[in-house]
Amino acid sequence: MVTIIDSGICNLGSISRAVERAGAGVRVATEPAQVAAADRLILPGVGSFPAGMRALRDRGLCDAIREFAASAKPLLGICLGMQLLFETGEEFEATDGLGLIPGRVREIKATPRPHMGWNRIVPKGDDSLLAELPEEAYFYFVHSFVCEPSDNADVLGETEYGETFCSVVRRGNVRGIQAHPEKSQRCGALVLESFLKL
Repeated sequence: MVTIIDSGICNLGSISRAVERAGAGVRVATEPAQVAAADRLILPGVGSFPAGMRALRDRGLCDAIREFAASAKPLLGICLGMQLLFETGEEFEATDGLGLIPGRVREIKATPRPHMGWNRIVPKGDDSLLAELPEEAYFYFVHSFVCEPSDNADVLGETEYGETFCSVVRRGNVRGIQAHPEKSQRCGALVLESFLKL
């Protein structure tokens, strides 16, 4: 069973269907008690960093997500959800994130923006989340901001778009992927299936 956080600014239907295709049941969390009861948690999101954090605060979910992360159970952030795991976002204005991963979220240097379409994720290090991927794994991206971990050891995968940026991150039981696995056909399905096995 996977609990997916509904912050009100996420593609809940698409990610729910993708998780179900990967073989899990889905619960939706809109309040802290539902997050606390989860066995594994996905934080999706689309839109801006400030709006994402505001949506989580308005539903009282920030501390619940932090407490879940401290429980050592698997947590996966997707797209904006990955960015919100970091300490600070620089979109429009400096905004505090969830602070689960040291580092910042900054505008991508390359143009045109957004970085949109299919691109490769190159695994760095050894982690079961990416272990089943083919040698050349392509995913679907839509974003204008990138995550910059303070510790390079937290970088689990990289992508090239005018610069090399962190596209998959891990710190302990907390992982994030910048691409959309729910839109990434077989490679995306493999990531979600691996998440279910963590």
